[in-house]
Amino acid sequence: MDLKQVNVTQIKRIGDKTAKCLKKLHVESVNDLLWYVPRSYIKYPEIIPFSGIHDLEDGQIVAVYGTVNRDYSENRYSRVLISTFTIHDASRNNSSIRLKIVFFGQSYVKNIFYPGKSFVFYGKIKKNGFGYSMEMPEYYSPEDYKAKLNNLQGIYPLTKGISSNTIRKHIQTAINDFFPVDDSFSNDFIRTNHLMSLSDAFRKIHFPNNAEDAGEARNTLVFHEFFDFLKQIEASKSDNTECPSDFVIHDFSMGNHYIESIPFELTGSQKATAEEIRSDLSSGICMRRLIQGDVGSGKTMVAFLAMTDLANAGFQCAMMAPTEVLATQHYEKICKDNEAYGLSLKPVLLTGSLTAAQKKKVYAGIENGDYNIVIGTHAIFQEKVNFRNLSLVITDEQHRFGVRQRQMLSEKGSTPHILVMSATPIPRTLTLTLYTDLKISVMKDMPAKRIPIKSCVITPAQRKDAFALIKKETDDGHQAYIICPMVEENEDIELENVTSYHEKLDAWFKGGIRYGILHGRMKPKEKNDIMESFAKREIDVLISTTVVEVGIDVPNATVIIIENAERFGLAGLHQLRGRVGRGDAQSYCVFINGSGKSTENERLEVLHKSNDGFFIAEEDLRLRGPGDINGVRQSGDMQFILADIIQDYDILVKVKEALT
Repeated sequence: MDLKQVNVTQIKRIGDKTAKCLKKLHVESVNDLLWYVPRSYIKYPEIIPFSGIHDLEDGQIVAVYGTVNRDYSENRYSRVLISTFTIHDASRNNSSIRLKIVFFGQSYVKNIFYPGKSFVFYGKIKKNGFGYSMEMPEYYSPEDYKAKLNNLQGIYPLTKGISSNTIRKHIQTAINDFFPVDDSFSNDFIRTNHLMSLSDAFRKIHFPNNAEDAGEARNTLVFHEFFDFLKQIEASKSDNTECPSDFVIHDFSMGNHYIESIPFELTGSQKATAEEIRSDLSSGICMRRLIQGDVGSGKTMVAFLAMTDLANAGFQCAMMAPTEVLATQHYEKICKDNEAYGLSLKPVLLTGSLTAAQKKKVYAGIENGDYNIVIGTHAIFQEKVNFRNLSLVITDEQHRFGVRQRQMLSEKGSTPHILVMSATPIPRTLTLTLYTDLKISVMKDMPAKRIPIKSCVITPAQRKDAFALIKKETDDGHQAYIICPMVEENEDIELENVTSYHEKLDAWFKGGIRYGILHGRMKPKEKNDIMESFAKREIDVLISTTVVEVGIDVPNATVIIIENAERFGLAGLHQLRGRVGRGDAQSYCVFINGSGKSTENERLEVLHKSNDGFFIAEEDLRLRGPGDINGVRQSGDMQFILADIIQDYDILVKVKEALT
């Protein structure tokens, strides 16, 4: 059975309401649910003696065994139903001690918590002048709780209306009803490569007995992801190896004119990469090249030169960016240069936000050859887009597009040249493993006028100093980013989140700051509108998850604060740091280490000491090592669910060997 085709509503007790919540988490099929792996794990604590409640600290997470009293009550505040009751010591050794239990919007609890019934309540203790309480606790029979003590419990990324406990229950039902799942590997292959079966991997990633179980299950699932990815790469390589080109050029005069006209000199890396591309374009063989350059190294300028030379020869070029904002910025830049330097280009912008009439006009112009430079988003490879003579396909931040998406765009022409660009600093050994189908140009030089970003590592207690820096910079007319690892608050894991972070800003700035919120669960138009507003300086501070890692270029932004920086890989943090330092003003990056561990300070100091993305990537590979099951995976990792190209390098090599 193909579980990708089985809707989650086929799982018992998942109705439309739960299905809508799961859809917000991009979980629509049974397969999606099985791959919705825990963010981290917790081990449930032993039950504390009821008499120990008075010794607890505010915010402490505990398990208490108590009996329900006869004081259940319901009240409504702002249309929210609040159910409360107290519990006492189930052993009645301390029947005078009471713990208040509170539920919000859970009308069914009155049918569960009858007076005299006993449960184990697990949750966070709140302490105030009126005593102790526990809000929205998990609750279990003593037998069920005892069973939980024997294994780890998965903590999942959540959205409003669903809890980790609910997700665990639905996954258990799916395992009971749909296992065993089809395994793409034979038993011999599984044994040879020391893997689990896919069924065992799913079972143990969600319900491990210990950390070793979870680590082995994760390794198996990562192996599957890398295997599928490298198979796609190999298929792409076999389709494109040494193809004769229909777009051979030897006249580079227009590109030379472009170079001579711009008011700055190209770096050594830019010149070398441009020459490598020109060698490809004149060779008679289709170019398949990756430009790997650090943030701000000038990759886009090199791509513009290639498009200028091919357009001058009468051919069309297409450049695909990951967001509408970045596509628009590229389009506006090439239009400005076209007019300023007399390049005779005919550029057009194609994005999903164009009206139907506008798209129809652009489609016709592309097909007729009225445009020779097409810049846009994924809208470029829609079926209605037909090129007259597409000679070059450029993908910006190529890991944001699947292999199939890039292949669809290249199929718009008769074996066009392919140029992919990435600012993700990948170690050379890893690059050679991932991109065996591409020639590689590495750009390490930075423009002479680029001012190095000043970085520092602080603790949450010093956050006020970071806010003071934001105030200074925004008072001077600049802008700032604040990056959080979570979208929403999660009671199971205490990390900063985008949704409620504005409360900290309001408390500090007293409402005198314009902020915007950005995260991956927003609709594409919402994300684009926020990024566009930030680019237009209508927002002072953008509070975001790592979705800003690529897709926006705001030279006016001079500060970035990264909360819980210890949760990210160094390479990912360097990518985020690259959102600032893109203009002429001094820029700053503040890493907040929320772990309290000095070892994390030492790791983050690598970023303090160096702005070299390639050095940082090598250090990341050396320091992190494989198997960190509690870490938040890096972004910018080719859209893997679990796999991390830095952390899981050993597995990647193993998969590579298995395929050869």
